[in-house]
Amino acid sequence: MIPKNINFLVVAPAVILTLTGFVILLLGLFLPKISRQVKILLALAGLAFAALFTIQAWNTFAVTFGGMISADNFAITFNCIFLVGAGLSLLLSLNEYERGYLLYAEFSTVLLFATVGMVLMAATTNLLVLFLGLETLSISLYVLAGIKRNEVRSLEASFKYFLLGAFASGFLLYGIAFLYGAAGTLDLRVIAKMLTSANNILNHPLLILGGLLVVVGLGFKVSMFPFHMWAPDVYQGAPTPITAFMSTGSKAAGFAAMLRVLFSTTNGTSPDWVTVLWVIAVLTMFIGNIAALVQTNIKRMLAYSSIAHAGYILIGMVAWNGTGRASVIFYLLSYTFMNIGAFGIVAFLGKKEQENLDIDDFKGLAFRKPFIAILMAIFMFSLAGLPPTSGFFGKFYLFSAAVRSGHVPLVILGVINSMISVYYYLGVVVVMFMKESEKPLALPGRLPAVSSSLIIAGLGTLALGIFPSYWIKMFEYVVNTMV
Repeated sequence: MIPKNINFLVVAPAVILTLTGFVILLLGLFLPKISRQVKILLALAGLAFAALFTIQAWNTFAVTFGGMISADNFAITFNCIFLVGAGLSLLLSLNEYERGYLLYAEFSTVLLFATVGMVLMAATTNLLVLFLGLETLSISLYVLAGIKRNEVRSLEASFKYFLLGAFASGFLLYGIAFLYGAAGTLDLRVIAKMLTSANNILNHPLLILGGLLVVVGLGFKVSMFPFHMWAPDVYQGAPTPITAFMSTGSKAAGFAAMLRVLFSTTNGTSPDWVTVLWVIAVLTMFIGNIAALVQTNIKRMLAYSSIAHAGYILIGMVAWNGTGRASVIFYLLSYTFMNIGAFGIVAFLGKKEQENLDIDDFKGLAFRKPFIAILMAIFMFSLAGLPPTSGFFGKFYLFSAAVRSGHVPLVILGVINSMISVYYYLGVVVVMFMKESEKPLALPGRLPAVSSSLIIAGLGTLALGIFPSYWIKMFEYVVNTMV
């Protein structure tokens, strides 16, 4: 008998993605001659149906499984980010290099399972469900990072990610245990009420320690200092479509969970948390940007820049006013488009015999593939924070929120880091438009699926930059109605 308190509309996206994954896996097992395009289309159909049920839940504010999973607007918004990122990454996998080795049934299935983990992390109001979602995401990404089984670098990336991820999961689980020991519950809302009624949070050392360990576990997922060491090696070794998915979806899921846990319990008002995040944000930005300056491999450069962007997002969390909360979501959505687009260009240029990962491989690209070079320039401008792209307005709202909260020194350091990043982002543009290739470089032919993904990413990057105020207002409503 089905319990009466289960609302299947709340868990419909996760159920649809899970069932779609099993269907694709079974089809690949019993009908191995089905083309890769059919498998990707089935996965995209599952994402589309999950998106349909997600949108239908807007403004319902429903909960299920005893209040452990919520379908508030916060979860719905992040679900859309995850589904968009997963769909664009699936399209990127139909490039020439990945087609030579990728097992599309297994790839599509595990990617959908990873998306299920992200959905659970954003929708949870219970620490146990948070851990289950994180482990579902993590195990799926371990497999995806090493899915190219005949390449040592891919297996090394998977093994490194697994070892460091296991430690991060251990920290998270210890933190959950401490929080449960102090509060006697895993429900975030009950913990929040307990903290609100407490006279002094310093009288609850287990709560402080538990919260710190939870932040450590989630900080690994968003690759913030000092839990960033895995990102460059894993991003470089994993297949490019997986790297695109990992660098955006995993980061968005980590920040969604961090927002749920940290600010649903403290409301972002604890001076101790603000100080800790302030320092971490500064160190994360500087380490990511300075290390990116000397990279010659495009994937490693984007990996270090991903670390720096985690620092920018932390600025919005430090501010934590109306604009700051909304700007975090706006930046994560913008980052999904522009970073998947940048990695998508790398995937597009890959050939069966080589991936063309050196920045020098982009020399003269504007003269051979002008449309691809223009798209890459748009993504680089957005990542650098130049107008009129979404990256500019994302940083503008983050910095504005911090100024309103009185964190002017933090904003100054953030602007300095943005200026540093301009050097290596525009360096790619200079190579494409102002230098000639010193060696013949074979370029791929028509790749309609990959091109579609790049066009969608480019349009999303520009559209968010043209109409930023609409999205900020909507996201302010989203965070203000968080259950």
